[in-house]
Amino acid sequence: MFFIVRKNNIYLWVLFLKTVIFIKNALILTVTSLILRGFGIILKIWLAAKVGPEGIGLYQLIFSFYVLASAFSTAGISTAVTRLVSNEIHKGLSAIKHVLLKAVLLTLLIAIISCLLVFFGADFIASCFLKDSRATVPLRILSLSLPFMGVSSCFKGYFIARRKALPPSFAQIVEQVVRIAIIVVLIESFAHRGIVFCTGAILVGDTVAEIFSCLHLWLMYNTSKRTIKSGSQLPIHVFKKLIHIAAPITAGRYVITGLHTVENIIIPSKLALLHSAGYGLSLFGKLKGMALPLIFFPSSFLTSISTMLIPEISEAAALSHKQTIQSETQRTVNITFVLSILIGSIFLINGRLLGQIIYKDNDVGLIIQILAPIIPFMYLESVADGILKGLNQQKHSFLYSVVDSIIRIVLIYLFVPRFGLYGFLGIMILSNTLSSCLNLFRLIKISHIKPDISNNLIKPIFAALLGGTGEFALGKLVVFSPFVTIVLKIIIHTGIFFAVLYLLNGLSVLKVEEFKSFKLHKKSGLR
Repeated sequence: MFFIVRKNNIYLWVLFLKTVIFIKNALILTVTSLILRGFGIILKIWLAAKVGPEGIGLYQLIFSFYVLASAFSTAGISTAVTRLVSNEIHKGLSAIKHVLLKAVLLTLLIAIISCLLVFFGADFIASCFLKDSRATVPLRILSLSLPFMGVSSCFKGYFIARRKALPPSFAQIVEQVVRIAIIVVLIESFAHRGIVFCTGAILVGDTVAEIFSCLHLWLMYNTSKRTIKSGSQLPIHVFKKLIHIAAPITAGRYVITGLHTVENIIIPSKLALLHSAGYGLSLFGKLKGMALPLIFFPSSFLTSISTMLIPEISEAAALSHKQTIQSETQRTVNITFVLSILIGSIFLINGRLLGQIIYKDNDVGLIIQILAPIIPFMYLESVADGILKGLNQQKHSFLYSVVDSIIRIVLIYLFVPRFGLYGFLGIMILSNTLSSCLNLFRLIKISHIKPDISNNLIKPIFAALLGGTGEFALGKLVVFSPFVTIVLKIIIHTGIFFAVLYLLNGLSVLKVEEFKSFKLHKKSGLR
C-alpha cells in the first residue's frame, strides 16, 4: 500500500514538473512572439513612411518567392532533428553530435543548391515569375541567407527536443534587433536612391540578421551540450532516418508554400489590371505587409499555446488518454473563440482609427475593418491546425490547405481583375471561413469535443456588442488625443466584455481545472 501511494506521489510530482515546464515554455514563446511582432509592426510603420506602400509591396513580393526557396531548404529538417535527438539523447553527447553533424551536412547541401539556383536565376525569376525586374538584385542578396537559415533550423530542432524554448526565442529577438538596426542605417543612407535600393537595404538586413541568429544558436548549443552526459554509442543510418522524416514534411510544405507563392505573385498583377501596376503593388503591400501583421499581432498567446500543445497532445494520444485529449482540446477551442471574438470586435470598431494612428493610411484601416468579422475563423484555423498535427492528422491539414489555396487562386483569376481589392478581400473571407470550418469539423470528429454555441458564440458576441456600445459612448462624451482615445476605448471595451461574460457565467470556459489532468493521468496510467 505504501509503495502504491509513493508511486502515485512520484508520478504526480513528475506531472507537476512537466506542467511547470509547459507553462514556462508557453510563456517564453508568447513573450517572444509579442516582442517580435511588436518590433515588426514598428519597423513596418517606419518603412511605410520611408518607402511607401509600393516599396513594402515589392518587398512582400520578393519575400514570397524567398519563402518558397527557404521551405525547400529548411521545412522538414527541424522536425527530423527534434525527433532523432529525442530518440537518441539517452545514448549521450556523442550520439547527439553525430545526429546534428549529419543534419547540418544534409541541410547545407540542399540550402547551397537552393542558394545557387536563386542567385544565378534571379533575373529569370524576377522577369518571368515576379513580373518585376526590380526584384533581381534583392533576390540575389536574400539568396545568401539560405545556408544560414538551414543550419539554424537544425539547432532549433535540437533545442525543441530538449524542451528549451529560451535559446531559439532569444536568437529570434537578436535576429530582429540586428535586422532593424541594419535596415534603419542603410535606408537612411539610400532612401534618396529610390525603391530598388531601399528594398535591397531591407534584404541586406534580413540576410545579416540570419547570419547573426545562426552564430548565436551555435554558441548556445556549445553551452547547452555541456549538460548532456558523455557517451560513445553512435546511432546508425542517420542520413536515412533524417530523409525519411524530413522528405514528406518538406514535400507537403513545398506544395503549400508553392501555392501561396503563386497566389502572392498573381495578386499584384491582377490588381494592376484594374489599377496601375504601381498602385496594384501598393495595395498588395497595404494588405500583406501592413494590415495582416496588425490583425495577427494579438494572436501570439493562442499561437504559443497551440505550438506547445503539439507534443503534449501527441503524448496523450500515444498513451490513449482520450479524456485528456478531449478536455485540453475543448478548453483551447473555448479560449480561442472567446478571445478572438473580443479581438475581432475591437478591430471592427477601431480599424479606421488604428489605420490612421499606426500607418496614417485610410486603406489599411478599411482592410482591417472588412476582415475583422473573420478574425475568429483566422485564429481558430491556426489553433485547430496545430492540435490536429499533435493528433497525427497532418494529412488532413495538408489536404485542406491545398484545396483552400487552389480555390483562392482560381477565384483570384476570376474576380480580382473585375472587383480589385474588394474582390480579394471577399475571397479571403470565403477562404478563411471554409478552411477554419474544415479543420474544426475534423477536430470535433477526432477529439470528440462538443460545440458550445451558448458560451462560445452567443454570450461572447453579446458581450462584444455591449463593449462596443460602451466604447462608442466614451468616444462621444470625451475628446482626447487619438492615441489616448484608442487606448481608453480598448480598455473600456475589454472591461465591459469580461464583466458581461462574468455576469452571464460565460467565463467558466476559460477556467483551468488544475487537477483534472492529474486525475485522468493517474486513472489511466497507474494501475
